[in-house]
Amino acid sequence: MSVNRASPTSHSYFAQGLRLHYLDWGNPEAPPLLLVHGNRDHCHNWDWVAQELRDEYHILAPDFRGHGDSERILGGNYNHTGYLYDLAQLIHQQNLAPLKVIAHSLGGSVALRYAGAYPENIEKMIVIEGTGGPGWMYQEVPVHERIRNWVDSTRASAGRSPRRYGSLEDAFERMQAENKHLSESQARHLTAHGSNQNEDGSYSWKFDNQTHVMAPFDLTLDQTQTLWARITAPLLLISGSESQFGQHQKEDITRYFPDARSLVFENAGHWVQHDQLDRFVSEARLFLKDA
Repeated sequence: MSVNRASPTSHSYFAQGLRLHYLDWGNPEAPPLLLVHGNRDHCHNWDWVAQELRDEYHILAPDFRGHGDSERILGGNYNHTGYLYDLAQLIHQQNLAPLKVIAHSLGGSVALRYAGAYPENIEKMIVIEGTGGPGWMYQEVPVHERIRNWVDSTRASAGRSPRRYGSLEDAFERMQAENKHLSESQARHLTAHGSNQNEDGSYSWKFDNQTHVMAPFDLTLDQTQTLWARITAPLLLISGSESQFGQHQKEDITRYFPDARSLVFENAGHWVQHDQLDRFVSEARLFLKDA
């Protein structure tokens, strides 16, 4: 399938004074479906999925703060709570609840927290490799070490300029090398929408460098699982067989949710929605349809 048929409209909304961007795929009379990207990705990561489901749903795909075409935070300090507010504001301002959600990676983690806080707002949710978190959630890392690591990482990030590519072709090659499953057309599409041209003619990725730094404090694993237990909507938890996602999760994660099942896609890495598009759309369509 070609994304040349894509015709979403770009819009802005505000969260904590930041101008944030989202795509609206039209069909406003249909049930709402929110597509939420992962860390250092952007709303156009969902273009292929949106093309397939746009006739059945009113699809919106936001850019988190510091990602895509949304504004950055001055000084960085990105965290799950800020991202959650971004989602909460879009859902509230556009009067989307109750709604269905598909979310990937960081977006999945944030969407699950939203669903735990507002279970009445979620009808169904698909989460692709989004039940993880920073390493210290799974091991005892002393508080002083977390603080020191955060200070060191923030200082290093602040002193590092965004990587520059001599041409869009160079950026494309980096994108394609990052995910062996991407077709050439997918990699070119993601590169074109995920990069900006600098004043000197070079290209850099749109995401803020500070998004590399994880906040030193967050919900604990127990607190996160307490939120998960509040989610009443059916959940489909998807992962890729070739992803390293499962390294911290040896147990059956579905037991922490009232109504969840898991599904592993073979021949897929972290970006299952790209690596196995046809199967993903088929499973999503089947799961999301009303009973």
